Amino acid sequence: MISITAKKPEKFRSDLLVYCAVRRKDKMPICAESVRKVVKSLWKSGDFRAKSGETVLLYSDLLGHGHGTRPAAARILIVGLGEAKENVDEVREQLRLAGGTVAGSARKCKAAKVLVVLPQMKEILPQMKEILPQMQEINAADTAEAMSEGLVLGNYSFDRYKKEDKDRPEPVRKFYLTGSDSASSLRRGAKRGLVTAVAACRARDMANEPGNVWTPEKFARFGKELQRRYGIKCRVLEKPAMKKLGMGGILAVNQGSASPPKLVILEYISDKKNPTLMLVGKGLTFDSGGVSLKPAAGMEDMKYDMCGGAAVISAMQVVGEEQPANVNVIALIPATDNMSGGAAVKPGDIITHFGGKTSEIINTDAEGRLILADALAYGIKTYGPDAVVDLATLTGAVIIGLGHHKTGLLANNDSLAGRLLAAGESTGEPLWRLPLGPEYSKQIESKVADIKNTGGRPAGTITAAAYLQEFVGETPWAHCDIAGTAWGFTEKSYVPKGPSGIATRTLVTLIRNWKPLNKS
Repeated sequence: MISITAKKPEKFRSDLLVYCAVRRKDKMPICAESVRKVVKSLWKSGDFRAKSGETVLLYSDLLGHGHGTRPAAARILIVGLGEAKENVDEVREQLRLAGGTVAGSARKCKAAKVLVVLPQMKEILPQMKEILPQMQEINAADTAEAMSEGLVLGNYSFDRYKKEDKDRPEPVRKFYLTGSDSASSLRRGAKRGLVTAVAACRARDMANEPGNVWTPEKFARFGKELQRRYGIKCRVLEKPAMKKLGMGGILAVNQGSASPPKLVILEYISDKKNPTLMLVGKGLTFDSGGVSLKPAAGMEDMKYDMCGGAAVISAMQVVGEEQPANVNVIALIPATDNMSGGAAVKPGDIITHFGGKTSEIINTDAEGRLILADALAYGIKTYGPDAVVDLATLTGAVIIGLGHHKTGLLANNDSLAGRLLAAGESTGEPLWRLPLGPEYSKQIESKVADIKNTGGRPAGTITAAAYLQEFVGETPWAHCDIAGTAWGFTEKSYVPKGPSGIATRTLVTLIRNWKPLNKS
């Protein structure tokens, strides 16, 4: 889908040739010399200011190029990056947004083959540093990686269940990147961006599938496929094994369902001496709320309640492809749906989790923490990880607190929390840390059991995390509540309406940069 070419842009035959431009206040935008005259004319006329997402489409038949030579591309697109940024993470996001804009524009004009001329940092950086003296440099590989992510993520579509329509814009078949930097650097960066973006798109696919298609069994099949392709060990715990192990949380949520639950476990072991990172993703393939039934309006979106599991298992696809040498990665996806059949768990029931802790069920719609609790307790006891990260569309309360713009982060370890915050900034998937403490744990104390599964409306996101904290002991742990960002995420050129694939790229970045954790 993405290749590097050393061919001169004006001689490369494509449907669309793309250049980028950086906005400058009251001055002509910074751009490649090849389009400088055109950009200057557009700027003088007030038709182009290089604002983020701003584009100008030109037809090669109507203009010359260089010394009067018409470019081989059918069209030329000039896309604005916005004003120069000092921070590398912000520059990466500018490039991703530009990539998403390019993909969208290419689809509109039905371009199948697109060449993107990467911003020539060696050429334009001196001019940008005149504006921002403290600006951090971004290298060629990072430039190619960020642009590739934006192109692939922005090219995404899900129309598997639509009739064929010749008028519907098709995704771009092939993107090419070119630049003055070494081809090996560009190739390395483009590959990293492609692998990560494809994984995020896979997570989107899983979430877009209806609940009658993407079932717990599909999670298990995908895990087995990763085993076949990459050698990652996949185990699937079935219902009888869960009963034997005493996984009362997963079993309780599954009681009203016609489909059995699965606990999908993936094991990537690079070296037994390496630190082990454990990932846990909520795989609730449809959430009716159970006996505590959700309102009918919008319930169709509850097929997205497995986005945490989708992110985790898709990140493991990247682990399989890249085979990191410095870390072991374990992934657990507890998968079931939450239905209100005749045997469904009821408010007031008491269940026993793996490990023996009892829980009073106050609300059957607070089910995600029940299945995660068993997976966390089992995974920590079985694998003794150095750190644990769980992802879940867990609470509506996080949307009230943070909207659809940031993922809620709660952790018992500052170092782990800091790494996740940094990974989120790097990938354009920001998180916001919320507190934990005994005052919140007190809200989930039960008069008839060890704990209860809700602490009421106040601090709902925090008390849900406090529930999970009961099952991690002293292990460094972080919980990411993606209920507000898994779908309906901040509008961006590379994020479609519906599932965003959130946290897949954050997890990949976390794994790629993993080092032994400070236990504080």
